Amino acid sequence: MTDSLLPHAPSLDEPLEMLTACHERIEAQLKTLERLLVYLPPHGADDQARQAARNVLRYFELAGPNHHADEERNLFPTLIARAGASETATVQSFVRELLEDHRQMAAALDVVRGQLGLIAEGRSAALEADAVHALADVYRRHIAKENERLIPLSRRLLRPEDIATLSRAMTERRSTAYRG
Repeated sequence: MTDSLLPHAPSLDEPLEMLTACHERIEAQLKTLERLLVYLPPHGADDQARQAARNVLRYFELAGPNHHADEERNLFPTLIARAGASETATVQSFVRELLEDHRQMAAALDVVRGQLGLIAEGRSAALEADAVHALADVYRRHIAKENERLIPLSRRLLRPEDIATLSRAMTERRSTAYRG
């Protein structure tokens, strides 16, 4: 039997799989935010709501920046360097589009971050539905672009040594974050 009964959790030795797994974790955080919208009106900022808000904040403040740095500092420049002459302009344009998404995602997250901080502290039970939906929409559109276009492009263009370099950079970034 070749299929494992256990789910495969990618490691940093599999950087493209890690980026895809991160997308799944982002989706889980977005779903938590959407559940909070329904939960807060009848329950307020109780223990569960405060913990959910803290978890979402922690994810977006720790893992999110690492994910973007993986792409912006390591993956995107390597893809541009590996693109053949006939596709350099297309790859550069796509990278600019993804970078603009990152800016929009950061702006949308800033709006929600303040609200979550107050919920996490138990000082408010207000979470604006429009802000949560805007955040979820921009993230989901971006994730779809990356899953449908960026990951296949990366698999096609990156060489084994590029994958190894990306893996080392991702590992170092995370070990630095945990050290302090």
